[in-house]
Amino acid sequence: MGFIAWLIIGAIAGWLAGVVVKGGGFGVLVDIIVGVVGAFIGGWLAGLLGINVGGGWIASIITATVGAIILLFILRLIKRA
Repeated sequence: MGFIAWLIIGAIAGWLAGVVVKGGGFGVLVDIIVGVVGAFIGGWLAGLLGINVGGGWIASIITATVGAIILLFILRLIKRA
């Protein structure tokens, strides 16, 4: 997957995670960062649990979104502490 695809998937996943966790995105740049980091977390977690998410855009967006939601949840827990 190319660099532009990573940015697009990261932006979509970050925005979706922002909507699910707080009710809104954080702006394009932060959404991309959260989505890309979330993709790494989601991919690592799927591998750890033995889940084969398949390939393609939809599977990548779902994996990145799940990882981004976990990332935002953890960040919010740390921020409250």
